[in-house]
Amino acid sequence: MRLATGDLPSSLAAAADTAWDEILKMAGRTERALSKRLQAGVEQTPIGEQLARVLATSPFVAELLRRHPTLLLEALDSGLLQRSLKPGEQHNELQASLAAEGADLHRVLRQHRQRHMLRILWRDFCRLADTLETVRDTSALADSSIQLALDEVQRELEQRHGVPLGRDSGAPQQLIVIALGKLGAAELNVSSDIDLMFAFPESGDTRGGATPLSNEEFFTRVGRRLIESLDKTTADGFVFRVDMRLRPYGDSGALVHSNASLEAYYQDQGRDWERYALIKARPVTGNPAQSAALMATLRPFVYRRYVDYSVIESLRSMKEMIAAEVRRKGLEDNIKLGPGGIREVEFIAQCFQLIRGGRDHGLQQPQLLPALAECARLGCLPHHAVDELRSAYLFLRDSEHALQGYLDRQTQTLPKDDLGRLSLAVTLGFADWGLYSAALSVQRERVAEHFRALIARRDDEAIAQPAATLPWGDDLAPELLAGRGFRDALSTFEALQNLKHSRRVLSLAAEGRDRLERFMPRVMQACVEMQICGEGSADLALTRLLPLVSAVVRRSAYLVLLLENPNALQDLVRLSAASPWIAEQMSRHPVLLDELLDHVSLFSAPDRGALRDELRQRTARLEQNDLEAQMDALRYFKAAHVLRVAVSEVSGRLPLMAVSDKLTLIAEVILEQVLAVAWADLASKYGEPARAGDGLGFAVFAYGKMGGIELGYGSDLDLVFLHDAEHRGVTDGERSIDNSVFFTRLGQRMVQIMEARTVMGLLYEVDLRLRPSGESGMLVVSVQGFETYQLEAAWTWEHQALVRARFVAGDPEVAAQVDRIRRRVLCLPRDEAALRTDVAGMRTKMREHLLPQAGLSAGEFDLKQGGGGIVDIEFMVQYAVLAWSHREPELARWSDNVRILEALGREGLFEQQECDALTSAYLAFRSAAHQLSLQQQPAVVSADDFVDSRAAVCAKWNALFGR
Repeated sequence: MRLATGDLPSSLAAAADTAWDEILKMAGRTERALSKRLQAGVEQTPIGEQLARVLATSPFVAELLRRHPTLLLEALDSGLLQRSLKPGEQHNELQASLAAEGADLHRVLRQHRQRHMLRILWRDFCRLADTLETVRDTSALADSSIQLALDEVQRELEQRHGVPLGRDSGAPQQLIVIALGKLGAAELNVSSDIDLMFAFPESGDTRGGATPLSNEEFFTRVGRRLIESLDKTTADGFVFRVDMRLRPYGDSGALVHSNASLEAYYQDQGRDWERYALIKARPVTGNPAQSAALMATLRPFVYRRYVDYSVIESLRSMKEMIAAEVRRKGLEDNIKLGPGGIREVEFIAQCFQLIRGGRDHGLQQPQLLPALAECARLGCLPHHAVDELRSAYLFLRDSEHALQGYLDRQTQTLPKDDLGRLSLAVTLGFADWGLYSAALSVQRERVAEHFRALIARRDDEAIAQPAATLPWGDDLAPELLAGRGFRDALSTFEALQNLKHSRRVLSLAAEGRDRLERFMPRVMQACVEMQICGEGSADLALTRLLPLVSAVVRRSAYLVLLLENPNALQDLVRLSAASPWIAEQMSRHPVLLDELLDHVSLFSAPDRGALRDELRQRTARLEQNDLEAQMDALRYFKAAHVLRVAVSEVSGRLPLMAVSDKLTLIAEVILEQVLAVAWADLASKYGEPARAGDGLGFAVFAYGKMGGIELGYGSDLDLVFLHDAEHRGVTDGERSIDNSVFFTRLGQRMVQIMEARTVMGLLYEVDLRLRPSGESGMLVVSVQGFETYQLEAAWTWEHQALVRARFVAGDPEVAAQVDRIRRRVLCLPRDEAALRTDVAGMRTKMREHLLPQAGLSAGEFDLKQGGGGIVDIEFMVQYAVLAWSHREPELARWSDNVRILEALGREGLFEQQECDALTSAYLAFRSAAHQLSLQQQPAVVSADDFVDSRAAVCAKWNALFGR
């Protein structure tokens, strides 16, 4: 019987026919009827054509079926060749085989591998499975082989030596097998080594056996037996070749390590290439909790908390070593290690994972394609680049499988012989080698282009080489600085010398010193170029940047970030020259340097929707109950967006009103998330309060600057927490508590989240003194209690504060109730004479108390507290709302001064000219205060400034309250 070789080239068709004849002959020798059954099984289309294709393109499969023709019959009868496997199907099959009476571990494992390699290669070579199914099934084969072999080996050794127990916990121990490389990512090749590392949870001894051992010795024996069960070649072949060289100290190190010793090794001695290796680390055995605890201890070594551009240097070094090896061994035709090969795609993804994975948790995943997709989502790579890399990677992996499945050898080198080349081409769907080779070249060149763009050295880029003119060393002198344009060369030289001879710099290791020596000439040159362009003082910019350099010099990856990104360095210099506040923020939080990498987002301030989306994405992958991670994410989010607002302001892209709007929006979005985190934390402990509707029954109101939509860069938040669940019972959890207690703890937890000091400081300072009864009152107030207090006990100044009260987070239904109370209180008829006395008296007390603290000298004006300043305008507006809202309820609608002034003019309560003058003065004062804040100066100006504006404010004050 001839096979249906279809459109196979003649040489491959002949190879298939020859192999089929050999299989039938062997089948006839084994069992006379077997040959006929096989012929009957392959007569049907498309089985015959598929068999011909597999026999033609895989001599390995041809030889496997020649030796074991029953494998083919079993595969045909089972139907497995024509369908995908269900999760766990391979594992269950192997488990059942090992459970059979008299089962031999080595033989069962190898025969299981034969069956499934036939199925995997058949489906891959016949294009019944895509690349991802092939690597998934091969990885599942390895996982089940490791897991069940370990169970058998450890069970046997426990019978002799006893059960290993933890010295401290007393709990039974199991070997934790950590898969690295492609198995760790569940992306295993069809004929690949498996890279493994062995760990055990804790030291101790075995108990209950004839010959007790220490846990280390016991698990060493387990590990050796496990390797033998997988790696040893018998008459049935092998299961997987095992490579243990990626473990600590490589071949010279211990075979197994305790969790504690692994953690200590990577903290003290871990090298850059080991960070790359551990990206794909995945425990495939062991107690899930113990395995998860081990991986959690290793994660900080792999993913640094800061943006780590130093990995590009290590990637260059590794790539150069690989390139040298490729040249030395002539591996240019290696589709893994050669130019544009698989390794370069992996390096691209891993580079961004190590640079940003500590902060962007979506990058903390072992699989390559999802990591690339996350790079596109985060903007690390353009979408078209990721599409090209994905396409190239799948093409290269398919090629790799065709190469390895040809003879079941771990190879990535293109064949030299004609038959091997033709087989590879046909497997990939090409008619001949020339067409395949051309397509391969296109894919490899695309990969190489993207890789070069990522790791290209910056030394030859457009930034001028400063080393020749501005040395950072013994040759640096004031005269050189003066010659390059530094106007205060002596002071600048002294500042540079102070840095150079500081303890931080003198104690640097060689790598850090080298980076500093490359960075300092660059930053000095950038300051000079900025000054030449008329954008600021070189001396001022440099002296403001030196604290940042000192702060990061021991975490010199930040210096690498700026060396790798000249545009970011230029932006940093310009912004530092423009604002010492920005320079200080960078020094306090160097992680913000990452924001300089995206020029477009740096100079823009998102709207509410974009802010919410970004914060949701930052926190979506965090555990809801991981308060520390949530707080870190919130603090970075705030710092990054406030920085963007400041940058937009100093660059003239945002007017004052928009600046305050953006700063207030940031705070509102953060408050929403703080509430969500605090709620989830408490609900997990106590359950949720009973609710009348879909709302939370809890609302946050802002007063003061946030309530007036007027937040500044350093503003605290004046908040009041309210709830409407006073008489609704208890929470629905096992540890139920009264609803009012739940809401009180909710407010406390929100304050804790915002005021806890972390590496990035606190989120916001929170002032709760404006709640009913102030510091002596309840932290969280019921709506009914709020209403009673405002109507019966509140002072005039508390009603003034209520003018600026505004709902900012929580339950809109509760907010509506509180807002109705607010309007009712503000619209109460009042004795205007008494009100004038109260408001003017409070203003006098405030001025007498606060102005002396400002330490003003003669001829200075305090923008906020000075006569005719910001607070005078605020008090007049508040007086107007309290005096006249009963006649004009529209006045009680708004919480911000500008819109209330507009309403006063519209209703004829102030002359329109007066409203315009007060609004103009108010905006001018606040704008000046903002600018002074960015210059880190107090809100004090010369008394000769704003003379007309102050006069207009004082005139209106005198008209309302008298002198």
